[in-house]
Amino acid sequence: MQAMRWALEYPDRIRHCVVIAAAMKLSAQNIAFNEIARQAITSDPDFLEGNYIDGDVIPRKGLSLARMVGHITYLSDDAMAEKFGRDLRSGSLAQGSEQRVEFQVESYLRHQGSLFSESFDANTYILMTRALDYFDLAREYGDDPVEAFKNAQASFMVMSFTTDWRFSPRRSREIVDALITAGKSVSYAEIEADQGHDAFLLPIPRYIDVFSAYMQRVGEAG
Repeated sequence: MQAMRWALEYPDRIRHCVVIAAAMKLSAQNIAFNEIARQAITSDPDFLEGNYIDGDVIPRKGLSLARMVGHITYLSDDAMAEKFGRDLRSGSLAQGSEQRVEFQVESYLRHQGSLFSESFDANTYILMTRALDYFDLAREYGDDPVEAFKNAQASFMVMSFTTDWRFSPRRSREIVDALITAGKSVSYAEIEADQGHDAFLLPIPRYIDVFSAYMQRVGEAG
């Protein structure tokens, strides 16, 4: 999203723009998930209206819950099923069992949340998600993405992942359609992947091949 913006604001400095699993603006659903995460943080008693450093505390519970919510949205249903299914970490579903049942996915999410709460600043999380919410590529161009992209001089490579429901292929195709209408050079690849939005972080063979081929053309062009 930043790369697209730079291509508009600094057209003489951006020759190639690679856009991976992105959108021209967040959907209402995305904004809603971000707001739930922010509410989790700000509702933590240790948030102290953002002055937790002065209070020598960290809103750990809020940060942990925010991370858990975000982490779920970056995975696909298939990816979670393959990784966890309904496997138990402890307890039993057998009739008469008195031990508390805990699913693997519950333990995993709590672990990820705990790690995140120790390494990420709460105010930074709030600021970053707000920046994402407010981002709108075409706002200053009459809400017309075609007009926005007319300012760009770069060639574009746009990629999406089939199971990414947070930044779906539909959002990427909107970018591609606007670029084509604006008369810009653009290539597009929709990568078959089961991992949801997190696919952009993983060494998926076709993803690597497509990205490498484009970067090779960039190198050959000088």
